[in-house]
Amino acid sequence: MIDIARVSAVIEEIAATDVLPRFQALAAHEIEEKIAGELVTVVDVAVEKLLTARLRDLLPGSLVVGEEAVHLDPALMSQVTADAPVWIIDPIDGTRNFAHGREVFAIMVALVNNGENEAAWILEPVSGRFGVAERGSGAWMGERRLQVAAPDTPARMTGSLHASSYAPKELARLVDQRRNRVQAVKSLRCAGAEYLRLAAGEIHFSLFTRLMPWDHVPGTLLHQEAGGTALCFDGTPYTAGRYNDLGLLMAPDRASWDALHETLLAG
Repeated sequence: MIDIARVSAVIEEIAATDVLPRFQALAAHEIEEKIAGELVTVVDVAVEKLLTARLRDLLPGSLVVGEEAVHLDPALMSQVTADAPVWIIDPIDGTRNFAHGREVFAIMVALVNNGENEAAWILEPVSGRFGVAERGSGAWMGERRLQVAAPDTPARMTGSLHASSYAPKELARLVDQRRNRVQAVKSLRCAGAEYLRLAAGEIHFSLFTRLMPWDHVPGTLLHQEAGGTALCFDGTPYTAGRYNDLGLLMAPDRASWDALHETLLAG
């Protein structure tokens, strides 16, 4: 349905011409707080517009759901479950990192068709790490086929726990109380970067409690194509339309997912 390499080239071109030249070069007035605690920059807005135009050209008749467009018009979110092909875009994932000159941020794109996650792209412009996946064809970083970490016991598995400001207080408290039952690592404050290290086998798991499609549709496909299991807290698959669900847990396989769920969330 789409030329994966052409989409990759578009993303890399925009990163080189419109993102990296502005990195660590933003003026104060080019950074705003769009809602309490959440930043947006002129680069987020510009890159989303560029990607929207270019991706629509590659796939005529497709729709686009981008983070910044939805912020301006929340009704656009309904298009994530449309029958038509839908591009899902996070122009700068990890905007706070980007705005403060920290290197860990990503461009994230996914293609969904009739509810199926068809393809995903996650690029870290500074490091150049680029994870690409197509449903049924594996997850790749250049010529390297990605593979999740081998399963282990919860006490020996490493991962990130994102259950704080966006989680119900009781859930946040429960996860915090159980952090010492696993090998919790520091959050990168960038979902795209978390998914790259998951798919590359650098960590075993991640837990999220804010499920916006631009944060997780690209990453869950990349993770699954690398052999992992990504399920909502109720044990069913995450899809673009499930952004109001309570949470999402990634693990190397179903058995380790069950063990992590019991360790972190049961009771």
